[in-house]
Amino acid sequence: LPPTVGRNVLGRKVLYLPGFFTYARHIVEVDGKRGLFRGLTPRLISSTLSTITRGSVKKAFPLEDMEHVSNKDDVKTSLRKVVKETSHEMMMQCVSRVVSHPLHVISMRCMVQFVGREVKYSGVFSAIGRIFKEEGILGFFVGLVPHILGDVIFLWCCNLLAHFINTYAVDDNVSGSFSQASVIRSYTKFVMGIAVSMLTYPFLLVGDLMAVNNCGLRAGLPPYAPAFPSWIHCWRYLSAQGQLFRGSSLLFRRAPVPAACFPID
Repeated sequence: LPPTVGRNVLGRKVLYLPGFFTYARHIVEVDGKRGLFRGLTPRLISSTLSTITRGSVKKAFPLEDMEHVSNKDDVKTSLRKVVKETSHEMMMQCVSRVVSHPLHVISMRCMVQFVGREVKYSGVFSAIGRIFKEEGILGFFVGLVPHILGDVIFLWCCNLLAHFINTYAVDDNVSGSFSQASVIRSYTKFVMGIAVSMLTYPFLLVGDLMAVNNCGLRAGLPPYAPAFPSWIHCWRYLSAQGQLFRGSSLLFRRAPVPAACFPID
């Protein structure tokens, strides 16, 4: 869908890309309401596998309980606890990502078939057979590396930032009571998660683009998208075009300024 002319907060005319509701309405007009649920089945299976895998890894490698430490005199002990917990969480996340990623690839390809009106990926089992036949085992793991990097960076940044804020910015005495300080600490990690997720969004975008890139679907081929040799080339291309955060906003999506053509080779 083409961009539309709008105005920014300063009243200047700018081009805006269609938002979530515009695209949803367009999909319903073309495919009906069922079109909004393309790729739902593999996505549910992927989420289920991820949850089961995390639980299994947690049982197989239990983390020893450590008492909560909030006193500034015990910063080293507290930091050691955070590092240990984050390392354990990172291991669970990486394993679950590897196990569930093949279904994520299938889900993404089912969705982007809307662009070219293809029916290449019509079911989970047929999609598995097609990917294995055309791309081999590695076809199930395209885009895995940026996804894992994004997960790892997110976990470490979120947990460490929350730890340092809770240690140095939240004081049990100044807050009025220990219960109030505990409430503040419980929300710190949540807020940090939102902030860090915005910074790691490009990894999610690149991973999803690589999952459909050059797979035989029109959405993953020129003129819709270049054929990237690797996810690093995809990252560099998006960076040169100013599109590393493309799709991060659901509503007000300002069209990027046209950039010079970036060589893929």
